[in-house]
Amino acid sequence: MASELFNDYDTEGFFDEVFEATGAPRQHYSALLKRLSYFSAEELARRERRRDADFRNQGITFTVYGEDEGIERTFPMDLMPRVITAEEWSHIEAGLEQRVTVLNRFLDDLYVGERAAIHDGVIPWWVVTSSDGFSREAFGIPMPLGARCLVAGIDLVRDGNGVYRVLEDNLRSPSGISYVVENRVAMTRLLPQMFADTPVRPVDHYGRSLLGALNRVAPASASDNPTVVVLTPGVFNSAYFEHVFLAAHMGVELVEGRDLVVDDQVVYMRTTKGLKRVDVIYRRIDDAFLDPVVFRPDSSLGVPGLMSAARSGSVTIVNAVGNGVADDKAVYAYVPALTRYYLDEEPILPNVETYLLWDPDQLASVLNRLDQLVIKPVAEAGGYGITIGPAASDEDLAKCRADIIADPRNWIAQELISLSRHPTLIDDHAEGRHVDLRPFVLTSDVVEVIPGGLTRVAMKKGSLVVNSSQGGGSKDTWVLAPTREDLEAEVATGSSEARPGSAEVSA
Repeated sequence: MASELFNDYDTEGFFDEVFEATGAPRQHYSALLKRLSYFSAEELARRERRRDADFRNQGITFTVYGEDEGIERTFPMDLMPRVITAEEWSHIEAGLEQRVTVLNRFLDDLYVGERAAIHDGVIPWWVVTSSDGFSREAFGIPMPLGARCLVAGIDLVRDGNGVYRVLEDNLRSPSGISYVVENRVAMTRLLPQMFADTPVRPVDHYGRSLLGALNRVAPASASDNPTVVVLTPGVFNSAYFEHVFLAAHMGVELVEGRDLVVDDQVVYMRTTKGLKRVDVIYRRIDDAFLDPVVFRPDSSLGVPGLMSAARSGSVTIVNAVGNGVADDKAVYAYVPALTRYYLDEEPILPNVETYLLWDPDQLASVLNRLDQLVIKPVAEAGGYGITIGPAASDEDLAKCRADIIADPRNWIAQELISLSRHPTLIDDHAEGRHVDLRPFVLTSDVVEVIPGGLTRVAMKKGSLVVNSSQGGGSKDTWVLAPTREDLEAEVATGSSEARPGSAEVSA
């Protein structure tokens, strides 16, 4: 039986999502473990093979460039889900709402406001303008409702004490929501028994929620039924499956740059019936490739004149141009101060302790402790360029030191977090693997946090890098619906406002 999966399971001193340090299951996992015990290891392996075949047949893939075995892979999904209690989720949700509100306020202040946070010394102007994601071309282009990061993916980790911390903010074109929805579909098809008597909050409404948010930021010139499109760079993009998924779930057109044309500062889509005006573009193309007139002249992915149309207010680009300045890993260090400045509140979700290496004292301290810290380039994504001090060779550390000294602004250092672990099915037994969590947040006239998010798993034993591009996988993430007692407590404290779908229960 699958209970044998855990016969030799050892938390090894890490904070484990499923088991207490004593080895006893956490209460909110007890029912799940009991149901899992009805399946043999052989039966679970059979269902894993069926999962892989289903994912291949449906094209649920991502692309990894440069791998010998080919660039397209199915996204690994572990069959043991992650479970988050309603109480834990309430804390996470409040923290995400707060953080995304602050980031939107900062971006709006920067690009169309008075730059108050800069003038008041909360964050240095030179730090902002030296960011790889900063865009002077975005100045003066308003975003309806101030929703500059309408779609945000905030990466969270749990430290050795079980405290949720923000690892980084993804505010340009955060990916992964398609796997959140498809993982749930796969679980309900492969292991429907696991949901018995478990009030799991749904995620299949994401397409409706996203379309609603996009409609609400349409320009004033749009009709009551705005025309929304998803702009993709094309089939060779690593996240193309997700682009197709989003367009299909919203019931809108998936377009490439060649399908759009700008005439008299208005964007039109080419159709078999002629040109059709476009009101909102959910773009999955980087800033640099959006408009060859303004950015890279050699780009064939974007639309000439698109930025002029956006500046005129005839079309809304989501997410807004220039958002990358706020997910710069150096600017990340200032988010707690920005929270106090804009909201007069303490951050609900703390950062990981971060060191800014242009500061001489912090630089000297970090260089003396390189073998104990995590060093990250400020503008990279996907886990690339990271040096994990305790696992690095002397040669790696020497190169890291030289890179930092050559360009301190390009690097940050962080304390090594003992990431929480979760049992993961490996062959015929379970082993602990490090995990993080990327919840997705939608902002329009309200802030909506999609229940759960993408739990990413470092499938390589001992690895702290969970990114799919580095061999990571994922888990279905279950947020338990609140009990009647939870709801009564929320009403009593007034904490249930503006939480769309908070009482929905579904597999």
